[in-house]
Amino acid sequence: MHDFFQQAVSGFFQQSIIELTAVALAVAYLVLAMRQNIWCWACAFVSTALFTWVFFDVSLVMESLLNVYYMAMAVYGYRSWTQGKDNGRQLSIRFWTPAYHVYALSLVAVLTLMSGYFLSQKTEAAWPYLDSFTTWGAVVTTYMVARKIFENWIYWFVINSVALFLYIERGLYPTALLMMIYLVLVIIGIISWSRQLEPVLSEEAPI
Repeated sequence: MHDFFQQAVSGFFQQSIIELTAVALAVAYLVLAMRQNIWCWACAFVSTALFTWVFFDVSLVMESLLNVYYMAMAVYGYRSWTQGKDNGRQLSIRFWTPAYHVYALSLVAVLTLMSGYFLSQKTEAAWPYLDSFTTWGAVVTTYMVARKIFENWIYWFVINSVALFLYIERGLYPTALLMMIYLVLVIIGIISWSRQLEPVLSEEAPI
């Protein structure tokens, strides 16, 4: 662990300004999202645009494509949070039923196997199945954030844990350090959103 932090700190001085800027904006996005601040989506848009290039440059193909999706979802999230009203009020935090989670997890599993197999056979992508899992898991979870589904924080904890391994293995130490920060912020996010829950919680339909 000590060696990792040494490499991470060293990496901050060796990596491009593009990755460092993307990391900083990604942290800002999550902190603002915890506060349900609409400006989180602006930070997300710029950060993901930068990460699109960063991941493509190290052959994490699915991660790169994922960030293109993130850019689109940043626009959707902004519109959802500003225009998706509940009885004339701002969109409130919601929960999914167990059935919705089964649907979402099954979808992620099937898509992971399909794209992982394709990448392993047709490309030189690194860690095709793990790369696919973090990609499809994040596709679903980003939608959950845009709709303010509470359980998104639990999904992110799992996805970010896997992504942490991928980034360390690919030598993206500043981004790996970002994932470690994210894991802590996810826990804070759970606490923060718990305190902001409405007295009566409604359920949101799946994708």
